[in-house]
Amino acid sequence: MSQSLDLSWGKVSQPLGVGIVGTGYAAKMRATALKADERSQLVAISGHTSASTLALSQEFDVTVSASWTDLVQRPDIDLVMICTINRDHGQIARHALEHGKHVVVEYPLSLDPQEAESLITLAQEKNKLLHVEHIELLGGLHNAIKASLAAIGQVFYVRYVTFNPQHPASRKWTYQPSLFGFPLSGALSRLHRFTDLFGTVASVNCQNQYWEIEPDLYKACLCHAQLTFNNGILGESVYGKGEVFWQSENTFTLYGEQGTLIFTPEKGQLIQNDTIQTLEVASRRGLFVKDTQMVLDCLYQGTPLYVTPEASLYSLKVAEAARQSSLSGQKYNLNP
Repeated sequence: MSQSLDLSWGKVSQPLGVGIVGTGYAAKMRATALKADERSQLVAISGHTSASTLALSQEFDVTVSASWTDLVQRPDIDLVMICTINRDHGQIARHALEHGKHVVVEYPLSLDPQEAESLITLAQEKNKLLHVEHIELLGGLHNAIKASLAAIGQVFYVRYVTFNPQHPASRKWTYQPSLFGFPLSGALSRLHRFTDLFGTVASVNCQNQYWEIEPDLYKACLCHAQLTFNNGILGESVYGKGEVFWQSENTFTLYGEQGTLIFTPEKGQLIQNDTIQTLEVASRRGLFVKDTQMVLDCLYQGTPLYVTPEASLYSLKVAEAARQSSLSGQKYNLNP
């Protein structure tokens, strides 16, 4: 289901006033894209730490807002881009929508699927854009997978493995469950690739392990989810990061009745009988710029975006099912 909105948006001023909440990589990429597009004016930035916020504001010559609550209330801001810790996404999005702003948020929309669903409803009531970034769908890897699927016939098993060794592990928010969320909720693209390619999920069986340093801080995690799709395809998503891993891996493997596809972010292989064909995978560079340009196209021209908030919400519900399964030790059924 697509977001039900009047894509004329009434009157969208030009340039569009934009505020960014966050100072990390995504925020910097957003700021770079906004400054390069004459349709937008980056007005203000708000961040957790004064040093990083000041540095980013000076780099892009914009105002510092004392807090995100101040930023979303500014009358010269039409669009709020949320690029901060996962825990705060839902709260900031709600306040921005309530103050009549369009909203772009890096996934996940919220760590709570019920809150995420209520935000989609609120955006519809306010007739404001709510866009949840999923740049993995724009990338070369995902497009190469889609373009190659027909070659292997009926798919029956897929596996997506990402391991990110860190020595020592970061003590940042991405290693804190309260701020990052359950691993497959915080790293939602690991499941969203699946649901975009193969549709709805019937059941999830998940195991999750933390190697804790102290409460709410771990040095490593391993999350393993087994998915059964309603079309009969079996899937596995394996996500790990931290100090217990010694070899980086990012592999997407698809088994079909007429062949096998093996992809990394750099290249792919189509294997059939004794033949191995190399497949090109386009670069991942420039995806935040592309996403930002598409948001502006949507606001000014009514051009539909590449992903709906409802699609992001569904993958978040699958992630929540995985979390519930990991806690209970039992398979979680998503179908009514």
